[in-house]
Amino acid sequence: MKARVHVMLKNGVLDPQGEAVRHALGSLGFDGVEKVRQGKVIELELAETDEAQARDTVTAMCEKLLANTVIESYSVELV
Repeated sequence: MKARVHVMLKNGVLDPQGEAVRHALGSLGFDGVEKVRQGKVIELELAETDEAQARDTVTAMCEKLLANTVIESYSVELV
Protein backbone atom coordinates (compact mmCIF):
# COMPACT_ATOMS: atom_id res chain seq x y z
CA MET A 1 0.00 0.00 0.00
CA LYS A 2 1.24 3.49 -0.79
CA ALA A 3 0.77 6.48 1.48
CA ARG A 4 1.28 10.10 0.56
CA VAL A 5 1.86 12.67 3.31
CA HIS A 6 1.42 16.38 2.60
CA VAL A 7 3.24 18.64 5.08
CA MET A 8 2.69 22.41 5.14
CA LEU A 9 3.56 25.21 7.52
CA LYS A 10 0.61 26.17 9.68
CA ASN A 11 -1.22 29.41 8.95
CA GLY A 12 0.49 32.28 10.72
CA VAL A 13 3.96 30.73 10.47
CA LEU A 14 6.28 32.76 8.26
CA ASP A 15 7.28 30.98 5.05
CA PRO A 16 10.51 32.55 3.74
CA GLN A 17 10.87 29.94 0.98
CA GLY A 18 7.35 30.62 -0.22
CA GLU A 19 8.03 34.36 -0.20
CA ALA A 20 11.23 33.83 -2.22
CA VAL A 21 9.29 31.80 -4.79
CA ARG A 22 6.59 34.48 -4.98
CA HIS A 23 9.22 37.16 -5.57
CA ALA A 24 11.01 35.06 -8.21
CA LEU A 25 7.75 34.43 -10.05
CA GLY A 26 7.11 38.17 -10.16
CA SER A 27 10.62 38.75 -11.50
CA LEU A 28 9.90 36.24 -14.27
CA GLY A 29 6.80 38.15 -15.32
CA PHE A 30 4.16 36.09 -13.54
CA ASP A 31 2.20 38.96 -12.04
CA GLY A 32 -0.76 38.50 -9.77
CA VAL A 33 0.71 35.83 -7.46
CA GLU A 34 -0.18 37.24 -4.07
CA LYS A 35 0.93 34.43 -1.77
CA VAL A 36 2.97 31.23 -2.01
CA ARG A 37 3.18 28.57 0.68
CA GLN A 38 5.77 25.87 0.14
CA GLY A 39 5.53 22.41 1.63
CA LYS A 40 6.67 18.88 1.03
CA VAL A 41 5.18 15.59 -0.12
CA ILE A 42 6.48 12.31 1.28
CA GLU A 43 5.54 9.03 -0.40
CA LEU A 44 5.80 5.81 1.58
CA GLU A 45 5.48 2.26 0.30
CA LEU A 46 4.02 0.15 3.12
CA ALA A 47 3.78 -3.61 3.61
CA GLU A 48 0.55 -3.05 5.57
CA THR A 49 -2.64 -4.11 3.76
CA ASP A 50 -5.25 -2.93 6.28
CA GLU A 51 -6.19 0.70 5.51
CA ALA A 52 -7.06 1.66 9.08
CA GLN A 53 -3.82 0.23 10.44
CA ALA A 54 -1.81 1.85 7.65
CA ARG A 55 -3.37 5.25 8.39
CA ASP A 56 -2.64 4.85 12.12
CA THR A 57 0.97 3.86 11.39
CA VAL A 58 1.60 6.76 9.02
CA THR A 59 -0.03 9.18 11.46
CA ALA A 60 2.35 7.96 14.17
CA MET A 61 5.27 8.47 11.75
CA CYS A 62 4.13 12.04 11.14
CA GLU A 63 3.75 12.80 14.83
CA LYS A 64 7.20 11.39 15.66
CA LEU A 65 9.34 12.34 12.66
CA LEU A 66 7.85 13.44 9.35
CA ALA A 67 6.24 16.69 10.52
CA ASN A 68 7.20 19.25 13.13
CA THR A 69 3.71 19.50 14.60
CA VAL A 70 4.53 22.72 16.44
CA ILE A 71 4.76 24.67 13.17
CA GLU A 72 3.54 22.23 10.50
CA SER A 73 0.27 20.52 9.69
CA TYR A 74 -0.02 17.33 7.69
CA SER A 75 -2.54 15.18 5.88
CA VAL A 76 -2.33 11.48 5.06
CA GLU A 77 -3.61 10.07 1.78
CA LEU A 78 -3.67 6.32 1.09
CA VAL A 79 -3.30 5.55 -2.61
